[in-house]
Amino acid sequence: MEVQALTKYVLISPKKAREVTREIQGRPAAEAQQLLKFIPRKAARLVGKTLHSAIANAENNNNLSGDQLIISKAIIEEGPSLKRFRAGARGSAKPYKKRTSHIRIVLSDNQ
Repeated sequence: MEVQALTKYVLISPKKAREVTREIQGRPAAEAQQLLKFIPRKAARLVGKTLHSAIANAENNNNLSGDQLIISKAIIEEGPSLKRFRAGARGSAKPYKKRTSHIRIVLSDNQ
């Protein structure tokens, strides 16, 4: 059985968040939680919150044990970009984008 959790509109670029999710994909959920605690990145904290939510969803909604869950998918989708401007030379404005992400974690049991 598969259980998922989704965090939307997180203010971090998808490229930075994907570096963290590559490390936890395919690992047991408890081991991934411990690993995320020691990764010194903002993305690790945000992915850890989503993973914690997915484990809670599995335990409360589907009566699954949190010890037997494996991360089958950890997907970072691109959210909408916030368009902003920064001051440039000679009074001009330089546009840039603040990128957002959607974090989706899918857990499955060992069966």
